[in-house]
Amino acid sequence: MIKDYELREELENVANTIYRYNSNPSSWLSWITYLLARLDDKSMDVDPSNQRRYEEMLSNLQDNIHNRRRTGGW
Repeated sequence: MIKDYELREELENVANTIYRYNSNPSSWLSWITYLLARLDDKSMDVDPSNQRRYEEMLSNLQDNIHNRRRTGGW
């Protein structure tokens, strides 16, 4: 089973790869959207009720983004 720190390291690698591909943050939208679409697909693979949980996660993400824009921090 994958460990949290291994996943964080992999996500760090993905962020670095996207940055090296194009360092302009405005270009990252398509990659973030792509990632969320893949996660959406995966949320339905095993248990259809995970789709609801995924939508709840998106709502929480929206709240976090709103707070980030207001406070400047995560």
